[in-house]
Amino acid sequence: MAVQKVPVTVITGFLGAGKTSLIRHLISNAHGKKMALLINEFGDLGVDGELLKGCDDETCTEDDIVELTNGCICCTVADDFLPTLSQLLDRDEKPDHIVIETSGLALPKPLVKAFQWPEVRSRTTVDSVIAVVDGPAVHSGMFADDPEAVQAQREADEMLDHESPLAEVFEDQLACADIVVLSKADLMSDETLADVQKTVRAETRNGVQLLAAENGALDPKLILGLDAMVEDDLDQRPSHHDAEGEEHDHDDFESFVVEIGPITDPILLSERAKRALAMDGVLRVKGFAAVEGKDARLAVQGVGSRLDHYYDRSWKPEKARQGRLVVIGLTGFDQQAVEQIFAS
Repeated sequence: MAVQKVPVTVITGFLGAGKTSLIRHLISNAHGKKMALLINEFGDLGVDGELLKGCDDETCTEDDIVELTNGCICCTVADDFLPTLSQLLDRDEKPDHIVIETSGLALPKPLVKAFQWPEVRSRTTVDSVIAVVDGPAVHSGMFADDPEAVQAQREADEMLDHESPLAEVFEDQLACADIVVLSKADLMSDETLADVQKTVRAETRNGVQLLAAENGALDPKLILGLDAMVEDDLDQRPSHHDAEGEEHDHDDFESFVVEIGPITDPILLSERAKRALAMDGVLRVKGFAAVEGKDARLAVQGVGSRLDHYYDRSWKPEKARQGRLVVIGLTGFDQQAVEQIFAS
C-alpha cells in the first residue's frame, strides 16, 4: 500500500535561507514528474508563490501551486492545510510528488503530525523533511547556541539578549530534518563550510545528510524519494515545543505590506530596502516592483545585510503593475520608520 501513496516532501528553513531557490531548481529538473507545491508564508503577500509561478514549467503549472496565507501552516492544520491537501489529492490527475514550503517561522513537527490523520495517512506519506540553512548566517553565530556570539551580534537590541525564540525555531527545524541543505555555499570558504557543518551537526540526529548548495542547485535524486515515512518516526525528532502540544504562537513576529508605485531606479529601491533591513528588529524584506520602461517585474528579496533584486517574469496583462513589499520583523519594530524610508 505504501507505494501507492503520494510522497510529500516538507521543506523548512529560516527566513531567507534559500527554500524558494531550492524548489525552483526541483521544478526545473523534475524530468517529467508531476509536481504540486503547497506554499505557506508569514504575512499578507504571497511572494514565494509568485516567484515559483514564474517558472512556467509544464511539470508544475500555476494550477499546481497552492498558497496558504492565513497564518502559519503549523497553527492552521485542521482549518486550512488538510482541506487544501485533500483538494490536491482529489484531482483527476494526481501529482507524483507534493512539496510543501513552510514559512520561515513554522515548526515542522506539528505539520508532520497531520499526516497521521486517517483521511491523509492512507493517501500520502512524508518522504522527508528538508531544512534549508543559511550557511553564512550560521557561521556568523546568528542562530548558534553560543551566548557570546549572540551577544556580539545583538548588542544594539536588548530584546534579543535573552534566549531567542528564533534560535528555538532554528533548532526545531534541524531536529526534525532528514536532510539539511547548507545554502549559499559560494559565499563560504572550505574552512567556513566545515565550521557550519560542525555547528549544524550538533543539532541534528545521527544519519542526517548535510548537503552544500549554491542557488539551490541540487540533483532532485539526492533529496526526493527518501521514503523516510516521517509520520511514523516523530518520537525520534525532539522539539522545544513538545510539552506545549500542537499549538504555539508567533507573537514575537509581525509583518505589514508597503505599497510601491512605479520606480525608475532599481538601485535606489535596493538601497532603501537595505536601510530598512539595517533597522533594529527588521528580519526580512521581499516583494515586487514595477520599473518604468520594463515589461518584466522586479523581484526584491533581502535578509540581514544581503539583498538581491532581479527581473523574474513579465507582468501579466490582467494584473495591475502595482509593486508591494512585505516587511517581517520582531514585534514592536518601527513600521512607520520603514514606511518613511520607502516613501522618501
